[in-house]
Amino acid sequence: MNFQNKVVVVTGGTRGIGLETVRTFLEYGAKVILFGSRKETVINAINELEKEGKKAAGYYPNLNDYEEVLKTIQEIVTQYGKIDILINNAGISANKKIEETTSEEFTSIMNLNVEGVFNVSKAVIPFMKKENSGVILNTSSMVSFYGQPSGVGYPASKFAVNGITKSLARELAPFHIRVNAVAPGIINTDMVSSLPPEMIKPLIDKIPLNRMGTPRDIANAFLFLASDMASYITGVILPVDGAARN
Repeated sequence: MNFQNKVVVVTGGTRGIGLETVRTFLEYGAKVILFGSRKETVINAINELEKEGKKAAGYYPNLNDYEEVLKTIQEIVTQYGKIDILINNAGISANKKIEETTSEEFTSIMNLNVEGVFNVSKAVIPFMKKENSGVILNTSSMVSFYGQPSGVGYPASKFAVNGITKSLARELAPFHIRVNAVAPGIINTDMVSSLPPEMIKPLIDKIPLNRMGTPRDIANAFLFLASDMASYITGVILPVDGAARN
């Protein structure tokens, strides 16, 4: 689990699971570059890490603009020499019924959650191929296995992320690039912790481990899958959900 001299890029790295993943890889010695949606959120995340004695770099490319993403990736490789690990974590969720969901809302979910993964992966892969090694990890979701009662765009996008993961695992294996995904269950992020207790308790009651997951639980799963301990694991969608499968 030694990540000294490893260069890690984390999209959606300014808060929640993404920021905790950045924090975890820094603790294990990696050089980490986080991506955020806006300049101010990137600066805030970097400042928060600095207060903890940790140092990360940050960018805020539009993940739906391939040329902008590629330019950013090239800048990172110029500065650091390589990218060893890419974690595609950026994404947005949805919970509206289909009758209340506009085509524009559905498209925006698919654009970030799917096209964003495609664009950043496409930009990074040539540099990994040059090194003949690399790890790409994607954030999926437990709803990618069985859907959810409303907000159809979110599970649709995560089903697509699973397809990208499994397909790229096959395509990139000859270049010693492993591709996996982590499918979080109910995680105690800021958004969830703001819910009233009467909403949270029924959620926990459905989890056999009798607790919500933490962002560190997900970060640890990414850490394992990125490590040499998982050197023979590729094309896997790893549930991290306390066995709350349905």
